[in-house]
Amino acid sequence: MNEVRSKTEIPPVESTVTVAWDPETAFRRFTEEIAEWWPLETHSMGQEKADTVVFETRHGGRVYERSTDGTETTWGRVLAWDPPHRFAMSWHPGREPSTAQELGVVFQPSEGGTRVAVTHTGWDKLGEEAATLQANYSQGWVFVLDRYRGSAETGSGDLT
Repeated sequence: MNEVRSKTEIPPVESTVTVAWDPETAFRRFTEEIAEWWPLETHSMGQEKADTVVFETRHGGRVYERSTDGTETTWGRVLAWDPPHRFAMSWHPGREPSTAQELGVVFQPSEGGTRVAVTHTGWDKLGEEAATLQANYSQGWVFVLDRYRGSAETGSGDLT
């Protein structure tokens, strides 16, 4: 007998960008150098007080934000680490780990650089807010990846 689901499954958010870096540079820039291009002023827990993002570059490592007052907010933990090809992490910025989604990022050589593909899944863990948050992240990942691509073009995270 087939199981009938009572809830509608929320699809993953998938977003891609091509940057003018080789995969090694693109991977390092996305992970170790994330604070140089990530839009902390709008896409962080501390916003104007956010100072940096630390990406512990190993399986089990934390990804966290540090504010100017030293407060640390965990964004997630590294679940898979395969430089320069891919990484995966739990994703629960400012929330309990039990609400974590999964974020996977793949780096593939492409004509003129590297294609970076982000897949964000696990929306069901967010309950009634899931559909709204999924829609927000659909737009948010486009903005974040545009910022990432802009840092490839300008050499920094500044798009101005």
